[in-house]
This record gives sequence, C-alpha cells and structure tokens, in this order.
Amino acid sequence: MTEATGTTVPTSSKVGVFSLTALVVGSMIGGGVYSLPGRFASQTGVVGSVIAWAVACTGMLMLALVFQFLAVARPKLDSGLYAYAKHGFGDYVGFLSAIGYWASLCASLVTFWILITSTLGLAFPAFGEGDTVPSLLLGSAGLWLCDLLVRRGVGKAADLNRFVTVAKVLPVIVFIVLVLFAFDPEVFRANLLAVGDAAPFPEQVRATMLSTVFVFLGVEAASVFSRHARRREDVGRATVLGFVGVAAVFASVTIVSYGVLPREEIAALPQPSMAGVLGSAAGPWAGVFVSVALCVSVLGAYLALVLTASETLYAAAADGDMPRFLAKVSRRDVPTRGLALTSVFVQVLLLVALFAQNTLDFAIEGTATLALIPFFLVAAYALMVLLDRRARMPRQGRLLAVAVIATAYAVGLVFAAGFTQLLLSCVVFAPATILFAMTRREQHRRTFTPFEWAVFSVVVVAAVAVAVGLAAGWLTL
Repeated sequence: MTEATGTTVPTSSKVGVFSLTALVVGSMIGGGVYSLPGRFASQTGVVGSVIAWAVACTGMLMLALVFQFLAVARPKLDSGLYAYAKHGFGDYVGFLSAIGYWASLCASLVTFWILITSTLGLAFPAFGEGDTVPSLLLGSAGLWLCDLLVRRGVGKAADLNRFVTVAKVLPVIVFIVLVLFAFDPEVFRANLLAVGDAAPFPEQVRATMLSTVFVFLGVEAASVFSRHARRREDVGRATVLGFVGVAAVFASVTIVSYGVLPREEIAALPQPSMAGVLGSAAGPWAGVFVSVALCVSVLGAYLALVLTASETLYAAAADGDMPRFLAKVSRRDVPTRGLALTSVFVQVLLLVALFAQNTLDFAIEGTATLALIPFFLVAAYALMVLLDRRARMPRQGRLLAVAVIATAYAVGLVFAAGFTQLLLSCVVFAPATILFAMTRREQHRRTFTPFEWAVFSVVVVAAVAVAVGLAAGWLTL
C-alpha cells in the first residue's frame, strides 16, 4: 500500500460535529461504566459517591472547557494534549506527554479485552477473570482483527463508530430505567454511608477518583482528532456535548445501584458488576443482556480509542517530535505505523497483565495514572496562555477561573494516584525516550538541553527504583 507523509487531510475524510461528538462519547462509554457499581461500592456509600462525582464532574468539565478554549485560541495546534504540552513546556516534556497519553490509551484498550474475557468467564470458566491463557489468546486475536478493520480507513471507522455508539448507549439507559423500577428507598437509605471496615471518609472519596479518571478518559478525543474536523469550532462543541451527556449517565449508573442491593453485596459482585445489579432488579436474563451490551460497548470504544492512540503518534511525528517512520499515512488516511506500534504495545501489556495480582485493577489504575500528567500539562498551558499579558480576549476572567480550577483538579488527581503509581509510569517513559533520541539524531540535533537532561535523569532514577522494588518484592503489579 502506498504511504505518504504529511498533515493534509482529504476533504472526504473530514468529519462534522456529530461524528466528533460520537468519537467523544464512543471513547468515554466503554467497559468502565459496567464496572462502576462494584468499584464505587467497594470504597464508599451514596454520600461519598455523590461527592466524588461532583468533584470529578466539575474538574473534568473544566478540562473539557479548557479543550474548547484552546481549540479556538490555538487553532494551529493539532493533537491537543501533545501539542499544548510541547508549546508550553518544551520538546521533551511534550514528548513525555504524548507518550504518557498514548500509553494510557493502550492500557485502556487492555482493560477492554480483560472485561470481555472476564464476562465470557461467567459462562466459560476457562476464561476466568480475564487472567488466563485462553483470555490472553482471545484478546490477542481480537486486537489484531481490530487493527485490520482500522486500516480500511478513518472515514469508514468513524461511520461504524457512530452506529456502535448508539448501540452501546441504549443498553446503559435501559439499565438505569429498569433499576429505577426496582429501586428500594430503604436499601438506598441504608447505603447512604459506608460502615464496617470502610476507610475514613476523605480516603473513601480519594479512592474513587482514579475510577472517575478512567471512565472519563476520552473526553479529549475530538481535540486529538482535530485535523479531521470540518470546522475548528466543532472540536470544542463536540467535547462539551459529549462530556455533559456521558457524565450524567455515569453518575446515574453508580447512584441508582445503591437502591437495589446492600453496599457490601454490590462490592462483592464479580465484574461486570452491572450484570449482578440488574440481575437482582430484573431477573436472570439481565446477566445475558449486560454481557452482550458490554461486548458491543467495549468493541465500539476500542475502535474510537485505537484511532485516537494512532493519531497521537502520527501528530507527534508529523511535527518532528517522533521518528519519521511514524509520520506515514496510507492512501486511506490511516497512520499505519502508529497503528502497528499501538497494537504491539497493547499485545505486550496484555501479556504483562496476565501476571498481575488483580488484572483489571492493574489495567485501570495504569490507564488513569498515565493520563494524569498530560491532563495537568494541558490545563497548565491554558493557564499560561491566559496569564500572558499580550493575551486579550473576551471573557478572559471567566476563562482564567476555568483554567485555575482545571489545573488544581489535575494536581489533586496526581496526589490521589499516589507516589507508587507515578513511579510505575516511569517504566514506560524511560525506554520510550529512545524514540526521542532517534528523532533528534534524524534532525542532527543534540539529544537534550540541560533542563531536559534533568527531567530525563529523574525518569531514569524512578524507573530503576521500580525495577529494584519489583525484584525485592516491596513493589507489586
């Protein structure tokens, strides 16, 4: 297949606000929503969940508004997360942002195959909880089939994604409606506060925050896909529209579940916990319904996220910040080299996850942690733009408040993730820096500036500390 280098997108591949919104919704509504009842109930009760969602929705809405603002204020910067970090904080930090974001998408893709195989494990014990060799083989086959589908073209994939997005939103709405019919106010009242062996209340809320980051990953999809937008304004509109609708669905799924079963029983349900909740509310058929819906939902989200991941690598390479071999697109406008690298890395993560103590938690927490630094850098860049004395724009005071809140929220998430999770992310950053060095060599430039040497040294020390910790046993996957 003939390939070309460049950022020009054929008019036939341009997409409108509806397709961009579908990409946002399709990226956000995946397997994560089906695990929300159990993950929240294992940490907190109704009050803690409401507070966690209020904080998360406020923070992520501010981030969505930041993406909307930057899409208009910096229209020449495509592939938002990477480009904003680079222009705000330098080449190497921008590179790390691109790698962190891309790796978080890859980790999220791993959770999808784990959820599919663990769902099949309810009927076929050989698949276990997504942590067996048959699960690895099925997930591997699935990821390479999706790779072949995406290679057929971005336009075709976007068309399919619109259909799948509708197909996977409807079952979640059906879940909410059926659970509301079985809603028991007394059960809900008993679940208001977590009791027994629950952690202190602030810790309960903190422990749920990474789950919200995981399910909200994808809010930036329209920004990453911006070079395909017919109009630049559509990027911001799609981001906000997609976020508001999906946030309402996520919070509803979590809260209504507390009116069906005691918190301890919800927490003990096997994943996907939505199946157990709906089974209690509507009967045994619900397990089959949720299982089928989950597979459709996950496959749809996989398609949207694998497009986003490949696009991130392509945009960085097209800007000269990754090796030239990644700046290749096919005649069908697919970044095939980035797609291949994405599929290979997902394959590696699937193999590593097989040896984790809790396969699903390993993938979810890794996804959330790797996304935190890129989100923080985007918010901080918006803050820099708005604080620039040369910047004069309408509603600047309100936009500045949005950027401050988004930045503070991102910082809070970094602390919520914990030091250990941040250390683990450096295991990805350190070897990936080889790509940065390759790029600088292609351009006949020195590899690092003094500041970049300092950042790289911190990354390497952290990666070595993780290797030592894993070998000594005081760190586990």
